[in-house]
Amino acid sequence: MPPAAAFLAPAILIVLLARLAAAASPTGVECVLFNEEYMTCTWGTAETLSTNYSLYYWYENRSPVAECKHYVRERGVRVGCRFAGRELVQFQPFRVRVNASVGGQSREIPSERMELQDLVKPEAPVNLTVRNLSSNELELRWSSPYPKAWCLEHAVKYKSNKDTSWTELGVKREIFSLPSVDHEKSYTFYVRSKVNSYCGSTRLWSEWSVPVAWGSDGTGKGAPGEHWLWIHTVFIPVISSLLMLVLIVLLVRMERVWVIFMPRIPNPSKNFDELFITHKGNFQEWAGVPKDVVESFKPNYSESICHVSEVPAKEGAEPPWEGSEGPAAAPAGAPERGPQHNSYVAV
Repeated sequence: MPPAAAFLAPAILIVLLARLAAAASPTGVECVLFNEEYMTCTWGTAETLSTNYSLYYWYENRSPVAECKHYVRERGVRVGCRFAGRELVQFQPFRVRVNASVGGQSREIPSERMELQDLVKPEAPVNLTVRNLSSNELELRWSSPYPKAWCLEHAVKYKSNKDTSWTELGVKREIFSLPSVDHEKSYTFYVRSKVNSYCGSTRLWSEWSVPVAWGSDGTGKGAPGEHWLWIHTVFIPVISSLLMLVLIVLLVRMERVWVIFMPRIPNPSKNFDELFITHKGNFQEWAGVPKDVVESFKPNYSESICHVSEVPAKEGAEPPWEGSEGPAAAPAGAPERGPQHNSYVAV
């Protein structure tokens, strides 16, 4: 082996061993609380780690030590831990410890004290809109998905199509005004947010929002922000009014057509309401029959009633002819009566 090669071999070996040692041991833990919905703590990547580490966490003077429930893995190697929002408590000292056992030896990152309110990274602003305040002033508005919007401060970045660099300004509210607008230019706006000093001490900004543009690019076409503003303020109300008018006309015409094809069936019971309610069932009075005609049909005579009853014969009574030779002969011309006839007495 040449002398130069013999001299370089140990140096290369030392560098490789140092890189392996660095790859086996993470240098620190970085935690980020995303929009107060979940938090991730990472200590490396699959390229920098060669073994699995375990993370333990606890709140000072509040809870026992617990191990991570949801590890983040890359190619089978643990590179981080994910915490659900319900597991996190702000304004309480939070500590983590990461360690592993490699070759019978324990490797550990010392515990780090954190304040979760200082680790918040809000979600990027949404619903950016631009409108004209006057002939030479624009107003930019947006909203934030962050649940505590009063805890945010914002930064607006804008540039015209003729500028070479971006202009960035800080604002406290979800509104920004740009005076001295050149209508010969088109403007592009971005917005991002972070927690202000009243709610935490963080330098973590959200990602930049989706851009919104305004102005003319020389073709005479308005920018998307102005176009959508015109649609919402003019086009949609006019179309809605026209549709309502058409529906009303159709309903009126359908009512007339329905009456033609399906005429209403008369209800004859209403014609007799006067007979039963006003005249109380008096048909002659309801029909208008004169009183003298009604009186002429009434009978003007009376009949006496004759009551007739049957008297039965008494038991043991002797016939009137008993003790004599026979019954008396009936007078001539009188009808004969058989023994079955009973006697009737008029009362």
